[in-house]
Amino acid sequence: MKAPHLTRRRGFTLMELMVAMAITSIIVTVLVSITSSALDTWNRSRSELRASRMGNMMIDSMTRDLESLVTRRGNSNEWLSAIVDPELSKIGSSSLKSTGASRLIFFTAPTDRYDGNAGIPNLDNGGDVCCVAYTLDWKRPVQVGASKFKTFILNRKLVDPDLTFSGNAKFKPLLGVTSSTNSLDKVFTASDNYDLGTISNSANYTSENIYQFSITFQVQVTDSSGTAPIVRTVPVAMGSNGTTSFRVLGTGILTDYSGPYKDEVLSGRVTAAMISLTVLSDLAVDQIQEGKRTFPNDKAKAEFLAKNSYNFSNMVQLPGM
Repeated sequence: MKAPHLTRRRGFTLMELMVAMAITSIIVTVLVSITSSALDTWNRSRSELRASRMGNMMIDSMTRDLESLVTRRGNSNEWLSAIVDPELSKIGSSSLKSTGASRLIFFTAPTDRYDGNAGIPNLDNGGDVCCVAYTLDWKRPVQVGASKFKTFILNRKLVDPDLTFSGNAKFKPLLGVTSSTNSLDKVFTASDNYDLGTISNSANYTSENIYQFSITFQVQVTDSSGTAPIVRTVPVAMGSNGTTSFRVLGTGILTDYSGPYKDEVLSGRVTAAMISLTVLSDLAVDQIQEGKRTFPNDKAKAEFLAKNSYNFSNMVQLPGM
């Protein structure tokens, strides 16, 4: 009787194990690469979405206010004041300062006057013209705790019609400020009046991570240098061509603009305003906190901003001025 045939089991060879390990390593490397790329894309999309929300929030707010701009001709009152912020050097960390910010103050008829109770009896006192101010700041966002984290905050302060027209025992009326007595900006920011510091409280928070915002006024002028008068539109950008101040009065425009047609601009008519802003990503704001990051030169700073910022703009047609 023959013994049953026994099959000898054969194990993996060293070469087969090495090939299997190599294939596994390749697969793991590809998976890690795909996961890392997906996470990077997700984080960038999240940053873009948040930046878009912040940017559009500011754009929408300023657009609504400017579309309801209130001005009157034939008087010496100041109706709009835009100045390059004299505190610009303080807006930002030691490694990255804002490159552009204006204090913008003007009269408008917003729908959120009287704390959003416009048209409601006993809450709406009948006025519609308010004074509104925008300013950029470097401060802690609205939060609880003792965190030293700061970011660029855009503030909007709305003064209801009652105070705008009449003032009270503490506040001077803002409507009726003339160039001969004072500027609208100085009255609004006076230490004993509408102190600029009060603009920076949490009630006036609009959006954050706004690295810079600028405004360019489109001024319609008449060029009489040729054989026949030509109507032109001159862009007056805050911070460009020596422009640090742009004020609209009932008698004309006061500005230190020194570009083309500078004399004609003074008697021109403002027809539109271009709002431009730059929003930083959360990662960028985190990196520019005090002591975290320094830039060896302006090129490195420009590359950092190009990679971690998003630009928004909108042209607003202004009511007849």
